[in-house]
Amino acid sequence: MDATATVVSVHDVGSDTVAIEFETPADFAAMPGQFVKLAGEVDGEEYARFYTLSSPDVEDTFEVTVGVSEEGGPFSHYLAALEPGDTLEMQGPFGSDHYEGESRVVVLAGGPGVGPAVGIGERALADGNDVAVVYLDDDPAHETRLEELAAVGATVIMDDADADLVVHLRDALLGNEAESGDEQVFVYGFADFVDRATEALDELGYDGEPKVENFG
Repeated sequence: MDATATVVSVHDVGSDTVAIEFETPADFAAMPGQFVKLAGEVDGEEYARFYTLSSPDVEDTFEVTVGVSEEGGPFSHYLAALEPGDTLEMQGPFGSDHYEGESRVVVLAGGPGVGPAVGIGERALADGNDVAVVYLDDDPAHETRLEELAAVGATVIMDDADADLVVHLRDALLGNEAESGDEQVFVYGFADFVDRATEALDELGYDGEPKVENFG
């Protein structure tokens, strides 16, 4: 769908990372792990970028998480400077690799993959399901929400970007009280992280079909 999204709030959730909350447009429905396209104009130039939802639902509002860096270009800085009441054009939701009520979920997140990780984790726990999150990043974001997930029963493993993913994934599967292949694995991150995650799953003999979003 095409809609206008109105900003509710923008707040820091890590170093050079913000979470932007929008009013949910009428008839907009999405699941954690799906993404939307946001568009706006910066200095006379039109920009449009995709952002994965980081909220557990879209009942009244929805949230995306944005890394603000030189690599992200001027649009990320524009988004970080938004204020309540500002609007953006939005399309979506997009994506089929999202949470669908699975009884056991293991989310592997690298860098910006933490956004969908916290959204899926919170939604799955609210649904009474088992959750494990493995998050690798040298400069983590959403630490408060990850700590809250751990406090209410999720297995949460955080480490540096180059940490041994095989070891952490094995611990996540065991902590999730599931035999390999008995859970739904989600992978969110840049291409190098996705490759590492896929290799780790193969090494551990995961025989399910992971749901993967490659951020490029």
